[in-house]
Amino acid sequence: MSELLEIINLSICFNHDEKAVDDLSLSLQQGETLALVGESGSGKSITALSVLRLLDERHVRYPSGEIRYRGENLLQASEKRLRQVRGQQISMIFQEPMTSLNPLHSVEKQISETLALHKGMRGPQARIRCLELLQLVGIDNPETRLGAYPHQLSGGQKQRVMIAMALANEPDLLIADEPTTALDVTVQKQVLELLQTLQKKFGMAILLITHDLTIVRHYANRVAVMEHGKLVEQGETVALFAAPKHPYTRKLLDASPPDAPLAQPRGHQPLLNVSNLDVRFPTRRGLFGKVKEDFHAVKRVSFALERGQTLGIVGESGSGKTTIGHALLKLTASTGGIALDGQE
Repeated sequence: MSELLEIINLSICFNHDEKAVDDLSLSLQQGETLALVGESGSGKSITALSVLRLLDERHVRYPSGEIRYRGENLLQASEKRLRQVRGQQISMIFQEPMTSLNPLHSVEKQISETLALHKGMRGPQARIRCLELLQLVGIDNPETRLGAYPHQLSGGQKQRVMIAMALANEPDLLIADEPTTALDVTVQKQVLELLQTLQKKFGMAILLITHDLTIVRHYANRVAVMEHGKLVEQGETVALFAAPKHPYTRKLLDASPPDAPLAQPRGHQPLLNVSNLDVRFPTRRGLFGKVKEDFHAVKRVSFALERGQTLGIVGESGSGKTTIGHALLKLTASTGGIALDGQE
């Protein structure tokens, strides 16, 4: 089978001679998932961004190597050609959805942009396609989400919208750069399974950039391990996990967070006391801005936190965790009681 993507002896430098990526070679076939793993700073994301030439080329050099997509060296492609490739043949999703989403534009406008650019699709036809895509990525009640803005979506919903944008034109290759790091475990599993389902539907390849070896074990066909810009080991996922050859790969597989004793609270008076906290977001306004409908994001939440104590607030994406934090800092309007050290 011919390679969909080939990276051949690629080196990447910035404004100095030290190589951020050094003589990297790897390949990816249609329908395959290749995980590119390594610690922060190993060169994973730089490699991914270089495939689409998204790095600032005033400050980056490619002293050697090729990046071939279906045999075409993208390092020699014109900007016009790259605009054709980006979003249509190769798409990318990021760890932080707001890297892709514009806070000033609605969900419909942002998905429609890529449809208009690559497919010439506009008006009712584009709207129907937007609804199809939102349904495809598992957004509930997509009709009500078309007019929503990013700040009105949960983290998991933003990630799904970003995936819908990336897959709008059914690309051959999806580059997923830490796509679930910021999500809770339930939504993380949903998003990864969604990508698997869509991969089978479209027959696309996935280049998965991650440091999470649990994800790699369950979702990748092959693994490539990077350390300090160099490829140190690659192979089939099952074989590599069973018998890693390079010391760095063994170090990654052996790594786990150390156990540490919990801090003990000091005193018995709460430092923070929250009682019957409520937060509502208006979803529809009438004449003169009067709220007609709202979304009840936080419902009568109460808790206390003592000095020296750690309180974990857990729940799925959209459960209200972040909204509580915003309300505590008065970044979001709320009702109820918030007392810090006895003062409201």
